[in-house]
Amino acid sequence: MEKELTGILDRLIGMLCAERGEPVPALDDEQKPDYFRALCNVRPPAPVTEEFLRLQDEYLSARTRERGIVDVGKLAYDADGIALWRGDITRLNADAIVNACNPALLGCFRPLHGCIDNIIHSNAGVQVRLDCDAMMRGGEEPNGRVRVTKAYNLPCRYIFHTVGPAVAGKVTDSDRRDLESCYVSCLDKAAETGLRSLAFCCISTGVYGYPKADACRLAVSTVRRKLRELSSPPRVIFDVYLAEDYELYRRELFMADEC
Repeated sequence: MEKELTGILDRLIGMLCAERGEPVPALDDEQKPDYFRALCNVRPPAPVTEEFLRLQDEYLSARTRERGIVDVGKLAYDADGIALWRGDITRLNADAIVNACNPALLGCFRPLHGCIDNIIHSNAGVQVRLDCDAMMRGGEEPNGRVRVTKAYNLPCRYIFHTVGPAVAGKVTDSDRRDLESCYVSCLDKAAETGLRSLAFCCISTGVYGYPKADACRLAVSTVRRKLRELSSPPRVIFDVYLAEDYELYRRELFMADEC
C-alpha cells in the first residue's frame, strides 16, 4: 500500500510542478509528503482537474486512516456535554470541527506552517480553499461569525471557519466580545443544522496573541452558558494540542468548582 501511495504522490507532485511551470526536484520518499503539502499550501484557489482531485482524495483519505480516527462518542463528557481531548483535531470524527482562520478564509499560504488553519486545509484537501474562495469572492470575514464548508478527506463532516480577534497588547472589551461571538456563532450554527457534536480548537491563542488563560476562561464560560440555553445542544469537545493548554482547560472545566 505504501508503494502505491508513493506512486500517487509522485503523480500529484508532477501535476502541481507542471502547473507552476517548474521541474520536479529530486526527492527521496521521506521528503515527498512535505513537498506535496507545501505545494498545496502555496497553491492559489484556481480550478483543478478531476484527475488531481481523485488522486489527492485517495492519498489524503489513506493518510487520515493512518493517523487514526478518534471516535468522539467514546470520550468522557460532563453534565453539560463537554469533553476535553488533547491531540490533532483532524483525527476527530465529530460532526464538525472549528478552524481558527484568517479573515480571507483561504487558509494559510506559508509552506508547512504549524497553525491549525494550515493543518486543517492540508489534511482536508484543496477543495476547502476553493469553497472558501467561492464564498468570499476576495472579501474579508468579520470577527466572530462562522462559515461552513464540507470536510472532504477528514473524518468529520464539516469545517466551521471562524475569525477570532488579533490581540496587540492589552485585551479589550471588543476582543472579548469578538471571541465570545466565535463560540456562540459556532454553537448556534451547529444547533441550527442539527449537529450532534462540535470540536473547538483554541481560538485566537496562537499567532493572534490572545492570552491563553483568559481565552480558556472565556471559552468555557461561554460554551457552558450557551449549551444550557439551546434546546438541542450538540456535545462539545475542547481540543487542545499543547500540554500547557490541556492543563488550563482541565483546571477550568473540572476543578473550578473546587477552588
